Amino acid sequence: MSDRQPLSFIQSPPELGNEYREDWLLSAWLECALPEALLHDQLEVFDELGRRSGGEWYRLQTEDRLNEPRLEQWSPWGERVDRIELTPLWVKAKSWAAEYGLVATGYDDSLGEHARTIQFARAWLFIPSTDFYGCPLAMTDGAARILSDAGNRELAERALPHLLSRNGEDFWTSGQWMTETIGGSDVSATETTAEQDDDGRWRLTGRKWFTSAATSEMALTLARPEANPEGSRGLALFYVEPHDADGRLQNIEILRLKDKLGTRKLPTAELWLNGAPATPVAGLDRGVAAIAPMLNLTRTWNAVTACTLMRRGIALATSYAQRRRAFGKRLIDQPLHRQTLSAMNADYAAAACATLAMVGELGRVEHGRAASGPDLLRILTPMVKLGTARDAVACASETLECFGGAGYVEDTGLPQLLRDAQVLSIWEGTTNVLALDLLRALAASGIEPWLETMRARTAALDDERTRELHAIASDALDQVPGWLDHPADALEANARTIAMNMYRITALVELAGLARRSLARDGGEQRQKPLIAALHYARNRFSLGPIDTHGTGWSLTGD
Repeated sequence: MSDRQPLSFIQSPPELGNEYREDWLLSAWLECALPEALLHDQLEVFDELGRRSGGEWYRLQTEDRLNEPRLEQWSPWGERVDRIELTPLWVKAKSWAAEYGLVATGYDDSLGEHARTIQFARAWLFIPSTDFYGCPLAMTDGAARILSDAGNRELAERALPHLLSRNGEDFWTSGQWMTETIGGSDVSATETTAEQDDDGRWRLTGRKWFTSAATSEMALTLARPEANPEGSRGLALFYVEPHDADGRLQNIEILRLKDKLGTRKLPTAELWLNGAPATPVAGLDRGVAAIAPMLNLTRTWNAVTACTLMRRGIALATSYAQRRRAFGKRLIDQPLHRQTLSAMNADYAAAACATLAMVGELGRVEHGRAASGPDLLRILTPMVKLGTARDAVACASETLECFGGAGYVEDTGLPQLLRDAQVLSIWEGTTNVLALDLLRALAASGIEPWLETMRARTAALDDERTRELHAIASDALDQVPGWLDHPADALEANARTIAMNMYRITALVELAGLARRSLARDGGEQRQKPLIAALHYARNRFSLGPIDTHGTGWSLTGD
């Protein structure tokens, strides 16, 4: 018999609840953004998604932690097969995504300009418990937008019923094959070529270095038709169905799966196209412009994903703080730890409000209801994507620190949060690439569409309780004129600073606006949380401000 003494203490792990009911920010935004009757109609779905996200799906994700996709290149008898075996959770996630209309809802005309808000609210609850299955959904959404608008009736009739299906058996996802070793973000250097065969069918040849969701039923990709000039204008956008009717790859080889820092459940592959059959989507040039709508949507999904990962980390850290005791009391009762959680909550709330405001603007643009046309959305998209991505990485790092040593141990599942968050500032454009893209948007439309919108929303902060927020936001906006009045080299050198400043202002103004609208509803305890978060964010991100001696931010911990 062992004489080992029994353990005197076992730490209980963090737990999740209904992730819709417990996300005070998402609930508050939807209450203010959606007509009451429409929100009532959607509540059952939100509630079900929240329950599954914090329950069944989270348990499956935890149990599935060690599984990763696997590439089988050869059969036992020497045949080249190039099959990717997905993880069990990923196999199920496809049907769930179709069932809840995570792509189709965005194209539901009966929802009008609110379709995008409802779609992304559903995705908000789905993404963090499904191992980055939001990635193929983002590209599928972008493909649906392009094929809806491209005027190519044959392709639209072929693919859209699948991309917008709510049946898991019929639902297709789409890939986005752009990245090549020579170009990276500079797609103008694309080396993949397109030639017509004797039957007039276009064939693509080249290496795609980084293709996420490599098991998708279709893909949109860039290639240079024969005799086209160099540069981005010489590229064309092509539609590809990688597999034939028997499920075999059509002149495509999977060279390898990428060994990545994070998002390891997502099958990212390096492909060799060796005469892969393809169809032009919209002519034989200006392919970068043709694929731009997909990039704008995938960047929106990126920002939404950043917010959902921030929320997941905070939920786990808060649950742990309610269970973990140190120095004689629970972490949640330690003033400094409560203040740390409040700061995380405030950053999340600000990021979420900037993102959801962008989503609302997307819905208005798509339904012709945007006051400034597409100009404001064109400014918001790169700016909000880059800001939320960086905040998500910082929040994930803080989350691990909230757990001490347990946050650094793989079998808790916590390190995956940080590894996965890091992709958000890389995928669909790094911070610098997006900052330069923002400068191009500002050069095209000027800063006025954004500045006038922010000023109008700040002017609406006329409640006595939001007076401090009005003053801080107004002071920040007063500094904006003249930001762009510099030589091109100076603007480029400061593009990141301009972008982050604009993001912080946007986040503050949108969060403060939510605070005002929430207080106007009834001013109850829950309705005050956006105000508390906004004050915390303003004092922390815009000035040192007074020391919070009254603990106003502490109630954001949910305890």
